[in-house]
Amino acid sequence: MLAILIAGAVALMSTLLGTRLAIKVLVAKGYGQLIRDDGPTSHHTKRGTPTMGGLVIIVAVVLGYAAGRLQVGNWPTASALLLLFLFVGLGAIGFLDDFIKIFRQRSLGLRSKAKMFGQVSVGLVFALLAIRFENEDGDTPITHAISFTRDLAGWELPTVLLVVWVLILIAGTSNGVNLTDGLDGLATGASVMVFGAFVLINIWQFNQSCAIAPGSKCYDVRDPLDLAIVASALTGACFGFLWWNTSPAKIFMGDTGSLSLGGAMAGFALMTRTELLLVILGGLFVIITASVILQVGYFKLTKGKRIFRMAPLQHHFELLGWAEITIVVRFWLISGLCVATGLGIFYWEWVTGL
Repeated sequence: MLAILIAGAVALMSTLLGTRLAIKVLVAKGYGQLIRDDGPTSHHTKRGTPTMGGLVIIVAVVLGYAAGRLQVGNWPTASALLLLFLFVGLGAIGFLDDFIKIFRQRSLGLRSKAKMFGQVSVGLVFALLAIRFENEDGDTPITHAISFTRDLAGWELPTVLLVVWVLILIAGTSNGVNLTDGLDGLATGASVMVFGAFVLINIWQFNQSCAIAPGSKCYDVRDPLDLAIVASALTGACFGFLWWNTSPAKIFMGDTGSLSLGGAMAGFALMTRTELLLVILGGLFVIITASVILQVGYFKLTKGKRIFRMAPLQHHFELLGWAEITIVVRFWLISGLCVATGLGIFYWEWVTGL
């Protein structure tokens, strides 16, 4: 368990100190955020704020995990390595998107088809590898079954459909965090809560694993302790980054951070057998994504009418006159309630066995 604390502490200090250095470097190079003209006018004051801060988060997570593994003293597991591959791979797609925005001085980076191709490519490699690498008990990092708090009986998918399901989950979460990352600290703070929840889930699954405590309620999850180390590193990295990202933000994570964090959430849900529970744990991201889907769908059906003044949902409240910090804190509260509800359901299932 010491490795979990070390990973979180190292990652936290890495972003807390590393982000300050990154701000100086990015400002010196003029790598600032471009602001869309059709967004809230209050955002124009943020023009030029350093972006691509997600790079610091990625480096901090890798360093934090490495430090935790050094304390354990053995080789990394397949589950952790695959999760880090998904995290870093999607971060690389986001970095290309951010870099193109800065290099070409436009608010749009990679074209939607190119971004989707990159996400699908990384997700496809992850999915095909994650159903391999059996351990001595025959467990693989992910299974063919759809899960809620554990695999659902009778919900097993053939490999082709499993890959499609994995890609949908990765695309949904990565784009969900990306849509939420519109106000200072909003996505970062919500991510801290979700990854913190996965730390607790993985620790619980390790203590109640079938290898340690066999029985009808045990968990057949591969490498839960190593996954807890990764989750702790992600929690610490986001927490340290929030020091600089909270209002008024000194740096933005950019697509580099949002795509990678969203992908990591999907990876945890798949590997901890909590795929459908992620809808509750990440409820804030679901609500914000749903607001965009509803806005676009209603706009097309009614030929120009809108449900919200602007989507995603946080910008609707900005146009209603809410202060940015008010929106962020209240949305954090919603995220906290979603995470608490998800953890409660997870524990309730174990207690009742339902």
